[in-house]
Order: sequence, then structure tokens, then C-alpha cells
Amino acid sequence: MQGATILLEIILAFLPGLIWLTFFLQEDINHDPKRIIAKVFFAGMLSAIAALLIEIGAHDWLSSVVITVPRIIEDNVSIFVGFALIEELMKFVFVYALVRRSRYFDEPLDGMIYLVTGALGFATAENLFLVFSSRNLQDAFAVIVLRFIGATLLHALASGVMGHHWALGIKYKIEGRAILVGLALATVIHAAFNYFIFKYSDLLVYPTAFLFLLGFFVLYDFEELKKIEEVEGPLPPPSPAG
Repeated sequence: MQGATILLEIILAFLPGLIWLTFFLQEDINHDPKRIIAKVFFAGMLSAIAALLIEIGAHDWLSSVVITVPRIIEDNVSIFVGFALIEELMKFVFVYALVRRSRYFDEPLDGMIYLVTGALGFATAENLFLVFSSRNLQDAFAVIVLRFIGATLLHALASGVMGHHWALGIKYKIEGRAILVGLALATVIHAAFNYFIFKYSDLLVYPTAFLFLLGFFVLYDFEELKKIEEVEGPLPPPSPAG
């Protein structure tokens, strides 16, 4: 019985990420091999462990830093911004290390597809931790339902925004600058969502509406990259020097 419960918990934890992954992979015109998608997904899971370790080490320091937005946000948002930056950076670093020089990374869309895939792996690792921390299967199910339209989707969309800028940076040979812009935007999006959850915990309509609005922009970004590839062709190969 215990083994069956653990299996159900694992299935629950993976389900949101796999459902969203199936949805976003429909945007991939040429469909990269499943093995590379699986590797990126599990790289994203590993990046969650790295992010957690860094967050534990940085927590006290971030708590001592005061970041506010005068006349808009009076709360100290240093933890929100710091943790969002750590998580977005770790997702990117792990995916970049795995795919940047891969022969499969040859289309503008791949920048978004791979980062979204890694982000869903990241969210799945978080789901596993939360599911195993739940008191019972019913609590685990409730957590996963909330995260399906919440944190899991947030990770995918924030990384999608960064992937869009990454792809444009590679295409137009401004990769470093584009990565910084994408990282900044993804961090702001991530931090804003977490702040909404903190501030309006009884009114989830606000963070949910935020995600659905963001989702329209991300889907538009996919379409933009499709048009760029159709008109201008594939990505340039990476330089030998890196």
C-alpha cells in the first residue's frame, strides 16, 4: 500500500510538467528527438537542486538587503527578487551547458523550446519535494492542482521569455546582451508572480490572470520565431572558440 501511494505521488508530481510540456512542444515545427527533450527536462530537475542549495546559502544575506519600489511596493522584495534571479539563472545555465553546442540546437524556436522544457523539469523537481512533504495524498493532490495553473506554468512562461531573447541574440549575433535582457525580464516576471501570491494569497485570480496574460505574449513570441525561421533560415552554427 505504501509503495502504491509513493508511486501515485510521483505520478502526481510529474503530471503538471508533462502536460504543459506536451502543450508547448506543439509549437516545435520540426520536433527535436525525444531523447534530447528528456535530457533537457532532467537537466532542469538538477538545476532545481542547485538553486535550492544556493538559496539556502544566500537566504540570510538577501534578508538583510532592502529592496522596495517607492509609492508602488512598500514591502521588502529582496527575497522575491533574489530567489527569482537564482532560479532563472540556474535553469538557464544547466540548459545552456547541455544544448548550446548540440547539433540539434539549429532553429530559433529551439531557444524557447529547450528553456521551457528545462523550466518544466525544474518545476517538477519542486513538485516532487512538495508532494513528498504533504501529509497525505489528498493534500498532495490539492498542491499539484494549484501548481498546475500556478508555479509550474510560471516557470515555463518566464523561461519562455528568456528563451525568446536568447534565440534572437544568437540569430542577430548579440547573444550576451540578449541573455542579460532575457534574464532580467524572466526575473522580474518570476518575482512579480511570487509577490502576487504572497500579497494576494486569498485572491488567486490576480496571479492567475497575470499568468494567462503572460501566456498570450509567450505564444506570440513562438509565432515570431517561426516567422523569423521561415524568412531568414536556421540559426548560425556556434563559433569554434565558443
